[in-house]
Amino acid sequence: MASALYQSIEILSRDKGIDPNVVVGAVEDAIALATRKYYKTQENMRAEMDRDTGEIRAYVYKTVVDTPELLEDEVNQLTLEQARELAPEVEVGGELRFYKDTSPLGRIAAQMAKQVIFQKVREAERDTVFNEYAHRANEVLTATVKRLEPMDVIFDIGKAEARMPKREQSRLEQFAVGERVRVVLIRVDRAAKGPQVIVSRASPLLVQNLFQSEVPEIYDNTVSIKAIAREAGERTKIAVQSRDKDVDPVGACVGMKGMRVQSIIRELRGEKIDIIEYSDEITTFAEKALQPAKVSRVSITDLGEKQLEVIVDDTQLSLAIGKKGQNVRLAAKLLQWKIDIKSEEEKRQEVEQQMTAMGGGPSTPIEQVTELGDTILEKLIAAGITTVESLADMTPEQLEEVPGIGEKTVEKISVAVRHYFGQYEEGEERPATAVDVSAVEEEHSMEQTPEEILAGEAGTGAAKEENAFSAEDIADAEEQASDSDAYSDADAREEQIEQDNDMVDTLVDEAQEVSDEGIDDGNDRG
Repeated sequence: MASALYQSIEILSRDKGIDPNVVVGAVEDAIALATRKYYKTQENMRAEMDRDTGEIRAYVYKTVVDTPELLEDEVNQLTLEQARELAPEVEVGGELRFYKDTSPLGRIAAQMAKQVIFQKVREAERDTVFNEYAHRANEVLTATVKRLEPMDVIFDIGKAEARMPKREQSRLEQFAVGERVRVVLIRVDRAAKGPQVIVSRASPLLVQNLFQSEVPEIYDNTVSIKAIAREAGERTKIAVQSRDKDVDPVGACVGMKGMRVQSIIRELRGEKIDIIEYSDEITTFAEKALQPAKVSRVSITDLGEKQLEVIVDDTQLSLAIGKKGQNVRLAAKLLQWKIDIKSEEEKRQEVEQQMTAMGGGPSTPIEQVTELGDTILEKLIAAGITTVESLADMTPEQLEEVPGIGEKTVEKISVAVRHYFGQYEEGEERPATAVDVSAVEEEHSMEQTPEEILAGEAGTGAAKEENAFSAEDIADAEEQASDSDAYSDADAREEQIEQDNDMVDTLVDEAQEVSDEGIDDGNDRG
């Protein structure tokens, strides 16, 4: 029957989860050290414990060598001749034991033995913990919250304590002592105070394990998880693929009325989860990864560097990027590609710039727009607008930002540019005055009978000659009107324009009177 001491050692071993022989060895080492301290000797000392009686005996042992020439340590070695005087049957290489009395060992020796035992037990416990968990990295464990520290959470995982640092926690989660949760074992660190087991609730492996537990199709490999991207406490994107064409991978993960995925969301304390169908085609996969945003098109810009360019509608740009860039960041992590998102407008401007750079771009001088006065041209050129094309691309708001350009001048510039490109709005007259005079002649011709037209043919020729002179006058008047912006004051400018317009109207009326007189003369001569 085992002694009471050995029974106590077995109980301690079970509590610490270590081998009883380790504790027995620690006790024997402690007694040997205490005995050496008591006798103040440097001799080799050992101790042995009788498990039946619980008695511990300490002894000095010396090694037997053949000849005195081989004797290197007189304290711990004996020659064969000396040894045979004490034990005739001893051989070279054997040991002789000299037992010491341990009964005089006092309280100090016992305290020293206690410290040695505790040290040996702690070392054995550390080795046991390391050997137990070192090979179980990335495994999901069920742990109990043991205590809460300012930054860390300490869990009880059975044979050891596990620590969850701040970076491995989800910001949505708060724990209570005694609460049971699932954690991922990240690694086991060897520290001076013993091995530290590091666990996490922010690892994507936790999401993967939860899906394996909740979705039978994933557990039996009908549906496989291809990639997971996670920002703990915020959002997770998971890509799944089905090996059976009759099984919808997304539907299997969501479950009827969302029961399966809702169970996982509850375990993650409300973290959002996007389930995406995996595709071998990277462009198709990228479109799905950027959900809920709608993607217009995806193109590969650099295959070697794994770069994608994604074009979305202007209204979808913020949704595709996500809050603080979260959506596109998770999509890039899921795809393992770099993603550059642009709106349709940004892409259009980029293409225009590239085309301009490649072709040198159009460069028609702004002076070609003859309807603009010298003053307006000077203001535009001073603002860096030197080509007709750059002027045509500017909006009214941009033109009003040019110093000296007002709202009415903007309207005039817009009309001049349209006329330069041959564009006239409905009901707008072309600037050539000769056309207006011919229109007047046509109007009078339509009012005459055939006999009046034949009778007034000679007079009409004289009238045409007079009209030609009048048309030149009208052109000169319009040229003067085009320079009306020379006045710096806006009111003076408008007054000058009105005067010029009156002059044009007067010339047109005079031309019409001349035409009427010519027609009347022709009728009289007829």
